[in-house]
Amino acid sequence: MTETASRPTLEAVAARAGVSRATASRVVNGGDGVREPLVERVRRAVEELGYVPNQAARSLVTRRHDAVAVVIAEPETRVFADPFFGLQLRGISKELTAHDSQLVLLLTEGRDDHARVGRYLAGGHVDGALVFSLHLDDPLPELIHGAGVPTVFGGRPGWGDGTRDAAAPVYVDSDNRGGARAAVRHLVALGRTRVAHITGALDQTSAVDRLDGFRDVMADADPRLVVEGDFTPAGGERAMRELLERCPDVDAVFAANDLTASGALRVLRERGRRVPDDVAVIGFDDMLPVAEQTDPPLTTVRQDIEEMGRLMARLLLRDLDRRTAKESAERGPSDVILPTTLVRRASA
Repeated sequence: MTETASRPTLEAVAARAGVSRATASRVVNGGDGVREPLVERVRRAVEELGYVPNQAARSLVTRRHDAVAVVIAEPETRVFADPFFGLQLRGISKELTAHDSQLVLLLTEGRDDHARVGRYLAGGHVDGALVFSLHLDDPLPELIHGAGVPTVFGGRPGWGDGTRDAAAPVYVDSDNRGGARAAVRHLVALGRTRVAHITGALDQTSAVDRLDGFRDVMADADPRLVVEGDFTPAGGERAMRELLERCPDVDAVFAANDLTASGALRVLRERGRRVPDDVAVIGFDDMLPVAEQTDPPLTTVRQDIEEMGRLMARLLLRDLDRRTAKESAERGPSDVILPTTLVRRASA
């Protein structure tokens, strides 16, 4: 007997449940209009027989593919090297799995990839998209808007032109500015007077918001105490070397993320600067594989990265359910800003 022949059919489910094939189909494929006792009988028959619904048939009824695109606007070398992305993907995956929806990962290495992602989304393969790590000049928002798929963004979108604002983007973010203020205030409370900031990539809103938080506290700081980084350990090393050349009397550093801080710590150690005795260091993220493994362990601003991913997926799924039920657009998802907290360890 072949595998196809041994696979239970919808007719077998209907017979086991004692209902018509049409009734069994409506229950299995997510339709409505079936009394609850019959629904329970069909579901029990599905479980007993091990029936797997035909996705194509289900999509005809629900107009859903049970698949969500996760678009990360970064090359794969960055995505697989930075634990931030793994944490966010884990949160997304957990939420999608709990709702029996598949994750389709799309990365962008260059402009050709942007066009490919736009074509894929416009092709009707997924129900919606989750997009994060956008850069200010990124064409993805227009491509996604043109594809017409429901979308939730990770991080505050930074565009300001009318075309993009008309799309009323929904996003999940952390209180980057408030977290930065807390970090810098802590350094000031320690008695540090030459507090520097190594930024993230300033074409991303999270880096801009953290820089603004630094400036909220250090409004009169020497401009030389701000050096641009790029959210990577190498960028942290490069910026720390430049900072020490500019301002050798620096006594504290707020780094835009933990990876940047790890690079800065390596340079300080190479230069014989004791942490925190000579220079106190604070990061941002509280990614435990990084923050607890630095020497010394890193004081940092915690944002719940996995929860951000989970909330992104939850908002999108709720919006898809609303659209399936044809509910009012006024009940659509709204933005979420998660709080941040300062986690004290040995570096500051």
